[in-house]
Amino acid sequence: MPFTIISVIGLGYIGLPTAAVFASRKKQVIGVDVNQNAVDIINRGQIHIVEPDLDMVVHAAVTEGYLRATTQPEPADAFLIAVPTPFKGEHEPDLAYIESASKSIAPVLKKGDLVILESTSPVGATEQMAAWLAEARPDLSFPQTHGEDSDIRIAHCPERVLPGHVLRELVQNDRVIGGMTPKCSQLAISLYKIFVQGECIVTNARTAEMCKLTENSSRDVGIAFANELSMICDKLDINVWELISLANRHPRVNILQPGPGVGGHCIAVDPWFIVSKTPEEARLIRTAREVNDSKPEWVIEKVKRAVAEILRNDQKRTEKDVTIACFGLAFKPDIDDLRESPAVAITKKIMNTHAGTVYAVEPNIKELPKSFNNKADLVDITTAASESDIIVLLVDHKEFKIAKELLNNKALIIDTRGILEQ
Repeated sequence: MPFTIISVIGLGYIGLPTAAVFASRKKQVIGVDVNQNAVDIINRGQIHIVEPDLDMVVHAAVTEGYLRATTQPEPADAFLIAVPTPFKGEHEPDLAYIESASKSIAPVLKKGDLVILESTSPVGATEQMAAWLAEARPDLSFPQTHGEDSDIRIAHCPERVLPGHVLRELVQNDRVIGGMTPKCSQLAISLYKIFVQGECIVTNARTAEMCKLTENSSRDVGIAFANELSMICDKLDINVWELISLANRHPRVNILQPGPGVGGHCIAVDPWFIVSKTPEEARLIRTAREVNDSKPEWVIEKVKRAVAEILRNDQKRTEKDVTIACFGLAFKPDIDDLRESPAVAITKKIMNTHAGTVYAVEPNIKELPKSFNNKADLVDITTAASESDIIVLLVDHKEFKIAKELLNNKALIIDTRGILEQ
């Protein structure tokens, strides 16, 4: 079927680029978000997130009349749901955003519409979404009861893009299409082929959901090995960066790089979705999460020892005289996304426990989040490098790599990303 109008529910780091790419292919796109400020910014042809080149694509799409944002869903031919899926309590998946999005589009659904869940989800979430839609619209039929004859087609297609490269990867990456029926999958493929140059591989909804969780859990396990190795090497007085470089010269070894933990809305969250469904079986996945979640506290202990070393060497000073600079707050290099960031957790712990001044250096944001409660000062690289006694390198932003020579002062440096080794 021809898709005349496409609606994207959730205009964040995935939803907005997806809406913009559809619009760049001369499709009428309605973006929906509960954040009125984000809607207003987009309708001015601007963006509220940091993603290379996205500003130009959005500006062109809005200016040419192909992209419009609103807070209330409107009728469309296809609906893509790209809302957050955090966890709650003891790492239980929170589907409240998906439920809210489903119930918001239900009143405007019509026979023949396609609904795709893009949000990274625990196994069974697509079926749950279909159940919510069916409950809200008993006048329409859905795949779980009417199979191929359903009025509404439903599929799951997880996003698998790299922040900072989203526009390119949306187009070039393969997509896993998990329809609730074969016809659902085929209709979803016809939608994505509007812009996707990669291959669209068909499976069922549950396998598609598990595929994204598996990809991120595999990364998490690999990072956990590197992080555990860094703690072992620190205890044995071995340079972990050199060690990994040497080990990776083996033709069948590819150890990842350690860091201060694992952040972001995917790798730090998704493995728990597997653990929550199969707690007895997911032993390695759970342990990897625990290793990575413990790394920030290990970094904080190193900072405490550095403070104690400074005070031992100069007994005239007190803790209030020691300035600590935390370089980087984002969960990965060269973006502004602070979600689930270990760098944020570390910086907050330092600023809440350290008696002296704490600087935060994050070149991709203009102000610190309100949750920092004015306990840290956002400063530039030069200020932090010249005025700090301890520098904690938490994110390997390109600006930090370029400014390595500024770090060669008398400050104690805790390099969690191997920036000084690069």
